[in-house]
Amino acid sequence: MRTFHRLPRMLAITVPLAAIVATAACGSSATDEATAATTPVATAAAAAPVDGADGLVSQNRLGVGAAQTAAQAALAKCQADGLGFVTVSVVDRNGNVQAMLRGDNAAQHTVEAARQKAYTAAAFGANTSDLSDRAKGDGATVADLPGTLFLAGGVSVKSASGSIAGIGVGGAPDGMRDQSCAAAGLDAIAGALG
Repeated sequence: MRTFHRLPRMLAITVPLAAIVATAACGSSATDEATAATTPVATAAAAAPVDGADGLVSQNRLGVGAAQTAAQAALAKCQADGLGFVTVSVVDRNGNVQAMLRGDNAAQHTVEAARQKAYTAAAFGANTSDLSDRAKGDGATVADLPGTLFLAGGVSVKSASGSIAGIGVGGAPDGMRDQSCAAAGLDAIAGALG
């Protein structure tokens, strides 16, 4: 036994009508379709300028040693200030964690807060304390972007090519204290940046 399903009447009329309108708006005809079938399509790589002869784009990022040094210096600053219960995260421009240190007794939420602050600073190329005003307002704001956190505590790591990483600290009772620890991490590697 075969069961037939019928489209609702409104959908059965609307879909073909939308196709006719789209075809008319695009100016498609049988001649256009025949030409499109025989015309090769250019790839985006061929049309766009490339960085290198091989078509690859290079990206600067911190080496593992620099990321580790920054994380250790940031945590050491927090510990010296009596804030050993924080987490420090160093991420690349894409938000990938390169180094993370979780201080003694750091709560679980500090892990994600530190990573998000670091990513926000790296992605926007600015310290998160300077970005917090952008996250305010009625309706949608940049604060709605997934994986970002517009609270003080993240610093951008820059080289001659721009923002390449971020250092984030989460867990201090005040975001500016988090940020001062993150800045100490940046200071520890500043001489190695181009």
